[in-house]
Formats: sequence, C-alpha cells, structure tokens
Amino acid sequence: MELPGKFDHPALLTAFGTIISYGLILLVMTLLIFVVPYLVFAA
Repeated sequence: MELPGKFDHPALLTAFGTIISYGLILLVMTLLIFVVPYLVFAA
C-alpha cells in the first residue's frame, strides 16, 4: 500500500484503519437493527 510521504506513519495507518472499521461496523449494525426488521415485517 503506497501512500504519499506524510501519510506513511504506522500510527496514521492504524488510525485510518480504525476509523474505516468502526464505520463498517456501524453500517452493519444499522442494517441489522433497522433494515432487516423492516423487511421482515413488511413482507
């Protein structure tokens, strides 16, 4: 993974990975909590 010079520090890569992972977890949880029950009861 080649990033520009100022974004290659391990702490920054860890921070970006954490933010992206947290966002994905929130997306999945939102789908499970709101979308799945809506689809089940709307059917």
